[in-house]
Amino acid sequence: MSTKRAIISVHDKTGVAEFAHGLAALGFEIVSSGGTAKHLREQGVAVTDVADVTGFPEMLDGRVKTLHPKIHAGILARRDKPEHMATIAGQGIPPVDVVCVNLYPFEQTVAKPGVTEAEAVEQIDIGGPSLVRAAAKNYSAVAVVTDPSQYETVLTELRRDGAVGAATRRSLFQAAFALTARYDAAIAAHFGADRSAGAAVVPESLDLRLAKVLPLRYGENPHQPAGFYLRRGSRLPFEQLHGKEISYNNILDLSAAWELAAEYDRPCCAIVKHTNPCGLGCTGDLRAAYLLARDGELPPAPISRFGGIIAVNRPLDLGTAEEIAAPGGFYEVIVAPGFEHGVRELFAGRKGWGQNVRLVRMTGPAAVDPLRLRSAAGGMLVQAADGTLSDWDALQYATSLRPTMQQLEDLKFAFAAVKHVKSNAIVIAQHSQLIGVGAGQMNRVASVRLAAAQAGGRARGAVLASDGFFPFPDNVDEAAAAGIAAIVQPGGSVKDAEVAAAAERAGIAMVLTGVRHFRH
Repeated sequence: MSTKRAIISVHDKTGVAEFAHGLAALGFEIVSSGGTAKHLREQGVAVTDVADVTGFPEMLDGRVKTLHPKIHAGILARRDKPEHMATIAGQGIPPVDVVCVNLYPFEQTVAKPGVTEAEAVEQIDIGGPSLVRAAAKNYSAVAVVTDPSQYETVLTELRRDGAVGAATRRSLFQAAFALTARYDAAIAAHFGADRSAGAAVVPESLDLRLAKVLPLRYGENPHQPAGFYLRRGSRLPFEQLHGKEISYNNILDLSAAWELAAEYDRPCCAIVKHTNPCGLGCTGDLRAAYLLARDGELPPAPISRFGGIIAVNRPLDLGTAEEIAAPGGFYEVIVAPGFEHGVRELFAGRKGWGQNVRLVRMTGPAAVDPLRLRSAAGGMLVQAADGTLSDWDALQYATSLRPTMQQLEDLKFAFAAVKHVKSNAIVIAQHSQLIGVGAGQMNRVASVRLAAAQAGGRARGAVLASDGFFPFPDNVDEAAAAGIAAIVQPGGSVKDAEVAAAAERAGIAMVLTGVRHFRH
């Protein structure tokens, strides 16, 4: 019987054959099962099957393989306790010196769109974490290897010293428990969401083990170090195809722009500056949508959109790209689900900003995580993501004057847009074009005035959306002075009746959604 034994069971087989060959050359017996054993044999490694060690075949479609005393006793036996060593010797169980395990890809699986609960459950590893935790508990004698990046260090020390050093074993032990903690937290987080209702449940505890996936030059300002982090196992949701290095502010803005454009089913273009929309248009084709977004601001333009971020909800075609690249514009980032042939070359050949503009292909949905997190007061605020109003049949009509069909479509367009504007938020729209925005004001009257001033004469006959209720009729008076024809707002003020009466006198149709969209 070999005096050295290694158990190898891995899902990620990167470098594992080389690692096993190295162990075998040092006199280790390699014990394995299932796909790992098959892979190692194909690579010329002599393998002892787990079933031959335990005397039991793999059961339940491979769910039960290594969960057996003849495996775990060899891992957990303390070398400094003679009674432990005598016990396993009496049972013919050799001690295990190396356990090499990585786990089923639960996080990668649940990150895929449309994954079912059954598919997620099958990726919950049982035997793997049990092996890892057992080996890590006995780290004074057992080297627990959980990542291919650790293979070379382990082999180097075994070749040089005949054993894995105490400092390395302790480091491997720490990495092992970090892995199992992260793995269990990912399972708890995934099944803590009420996906049947399409809404997030705020969990009692939340694991925030994140990995830096993109180093950034700096944060919002040059003196602030920064990076972009994702949950372990998550994939980067975008791919930069062209342009300068992406920045912290770019990522904030492209996320805001992409989520806004994704609100709409029709071809849509959103232009964002400092996370607030300054241009938005939806229509039958992407080029026309961009022109609506571009021309939403009155001359002298461009002011707000200059240096902004564009997001479109269709692959960017050459005709639309030519409009974007036309003289007089300047954009930092263009986000799209894809870029048609020739678009990248068009921007690369445009002197000035076209050579630097960041072309970013989104590779995932606008918002994957059903929870939104924000640091505050030395802690973390957690909330479910703000959903889109879908039940327009439940609108309450606050005035006897009803909006026309066109106005109702514009009210839907405007209310979806106002959700993406910092509170207090007002937007004015007409024919699926954003023509006025009042963002981030301390009082709602100021937001109405800003949006109306931006819209100018185009406000006459347009619609207005508010993210919160109107606390006083003066908001309606300002809208009436600008010529607004219809208003959508949540309602819920103690003065709703007075506000509705003011709209009635002004000949403005007013509808209430019952849904508020504050964004701080």
